[in-house]
Amino acid sequence: MPNAVQDFLASATQKAADDLIATLETIPPDKRTWKPAEGARSAMDQFAECAILNGSTAETILNRTGPSAEFMGEYATIKDGLVQDEAAARVLLEKNTAQVIAAIRTVPTEDLDATVVMPWGPMALHSLCAYPFWNMTYHQGQIVYIASLLGD
Repeated sequence: MPNAVQDFLASATQKAADDLIATLETIPPDKRTWKPAEGARSAMDQFAECAILNGSTAETILNRTGPSAEFMGEYATIKDGLVQDEAAARVLLEKNTAQVIAAIRTVPTEDLDATVVMPWGPMALHSLCAYPFWNMTYHQGQIVYIASLLGD
């Protein structure tokens, strides 16, 4: 089992993406941008984050360098656009999930403990490989909570 960790994370990442899509679909389309309170995030805002960050995480894994300052500056604008365009957000989630899964599978086991410099500090490569799974699972829970507030 030379790549057991990478294979597990690749499979878990795909399942998390599938579950995130299914969870978003539990919310009525007209409520997907609803925010439960001022300053809170909508289901689409969280979904869009996952779509974008799967792609930037794939680049980080492949390049072994954190996101550029340019990306960090454009992130909010990109996300806001996706919040208003669910079809584009879904396409991006599927595309970027496939890319991050492919990137995870390229990591040699001996490199899993390597450190990648991120804007907020160093991060182990194995943690970056786990990030898409964790992030989508976390946001799935947030979307479930929003659905519960709506009574769904």
